[in-house]
Amino acid sequence: MAIKRRSRIDISAEILDAAMSGANKTQIVYNANLNFSIAKKYLEMLEKKELIRKEGDQYVTTEKGKTFHDLAMILKL
Repeated sequence: MAIKRRSRIDISAEILDAAMSGANKTQIVYNANLNFSIAKKYLEMLEKKELIRKEGDQYVTTEKGKTFHDLAMILKL
């Protein structure tokens, strides 16, 4: 049985989805099915691209991030 790998866009969209109403790193790790080191790399990349922002210990998806998430979901179909 072959393991289906997720694309960077799929993983990014799952992180953005988890952070729609605010989530800490642990919640994002569990919701996006990642480990902490990979989640850290993605969160840094998403923050740099202004798709997500950190508010205290919570990550929140920005408006730009919501647009990216919606487009990723359309392309996934």
